[in-house]
Amino acid sequence: MRRNAGTGSTRIGSKARGRGALAAGLWLGLAGTAAADEPRTFRDWMAGCDNVRTCTAISLPPETAETVAYLRLERPAGPEGAARLLLRLRGDWKKPPAALQLKLDGVAFPAAGKPLPATADGDVVTVTLSAEDTAALIEAARKAAKLTVAAPGLSAGISLAGSVAAMLWIDEQQGRLGSATALIRKGTNAAVPPAVPLPVVAATPVPPMLDVKAAKQQAERLRALLKKRSPDSCEDDAADGDGAWSLGDGRVLVALACSRGAYNLSSSFFVMPENEPTRAQPLRFADGEGGGGNELTNAGFDPRTGHLGFFAKGRGIGDCGVSGGYAWNGREFVRTELAMMGECRGIAPEDWITLYRSAAK
Repeated sequence: MRRNAGTGSTRIGSKARGRGALAAGLWLGLAGTAAADEPRTFRDWMAGCDNVRTCTAISLPPETAETVAYLRLERPAGPEGAARLLLRLRGDWKKPPAALQLKLDGVAFPAAGKPLPATADGDVVTVTLSAEDTAALIEAARKAAKLTVAAPGLSAGISLAGSVAAMLWIDEQQGRLGSATALIRKGTNAAVPPAVPLPVVAATPVPPMLDVKAAKQQAERLRALLKKRSPDSCEDDAADGDGAWSLGDGRVLVALACSRGAYNLSSSFFVMPENEPTRAQPLRFADGEGGGGNELTNAGFDPRTGHLGFFAKGRGIGDCGVSGGYAWNGREFVRTELAMMGECRGIAPEDWITLYRSAAK
């Protein structure tokens, strides 16, 4: 994702075409990686799958909505993979009532009209639909146009346009079409591909963090060398964001902060022998700034776990962008997770579409 160095943001327009440009821009950094296919947009819904074919579908709230409500459906691969459907509320829903009333095109849902219990965690209110209610809503989505959520003094609508197409696409990705476990196109075919195991990543903790003075010296030496070679490669006014950590065996991880914006700090990462900047090697991140580059945005390294995470914001409130992480295994940084949301619609980062996941050894 290439950012505007002056603002630290992706070039986002206020209209739908701007949101599309954001999604395209985010994917410039992901092309050619081992992640699952790019998320797809189906009218008012988005769907995507990860590397083990766990798939997610999310309704997209209107761009101008102040009271945000959306549905998130996630389903693991394999014959036993069960769909889990959540209703999420953000914005004015800060203190949820004991229960919420739902309607489908003006008709009470579930059919008995029972209010559904809600829980709150930070600024996110959640209703977890039962397996029975999930199946009922999926079936109703074939004809219904809108799900309405109401509480005293508050209401929000969720468009179902595109939901059936999104779930049909998920069935296709998981090999469920024509099977009894399909969400949409059911049949008698019993041959559903099994779920594949998660890749296992063994992270290696590194020695205690370099003291402030030593870390500053390592970064300063590398920055000075690179400035001689390429004067415009890193902005000097971002140098206070530099960092360095020991990786053991005389090696150092160095992060040079090269571009600072309003809410994004882009850093270049190198591994070098301690005190030898001429032998520094740029890292190659699959999810970096395109072409396997060594830049990550809003990145942080935890030497206690060997984990390097990043969170590139599409805009300041952090409701769109790309997030992910890598683990140091003693030789290199290996991808551990990746998620994205290419539409700025108030969707919480924990609900973004996961494209890669792993298990820790």
